[in-house]
Amino acid sequence: MELDDELCLCFHVSRRKVENFIRIERPRRVGQLAECFGAGTGCGWCRPFLQRLFDKAQQPADAAPADDLPSAAEYAHSRSDFVRAGGGTPPPGATPIE
Repeated sequence: MELDDELCLCFHVSRRKVENFIRIERPRRVGQLAECFGAGTGCGWCRPFLQRLFDKAQQPADAAPADDLPSAAEYAHSRSDFVRAGGGTPPPGATPIE
């Protein structure tokens, strides 16, 4: 996933926005990432990925980057499967499921 790809597909929040929010605001809990344009408060698909970025930010600066996120296409497809399986309901205006 590239920095400008959407991490929260419900509220169109990019990975870059989340990483900058973490760097600047220094949230103490992962739930505080909801203050970043509502990330994680829609269908819930992005919450594990928000957790990964939050956990990575808690590590020393010289640690390896969080490259364990899938490509944008894989991410969107997996989210569609998640929603179809009853995992959550995207709000109006969210990126549509495939």
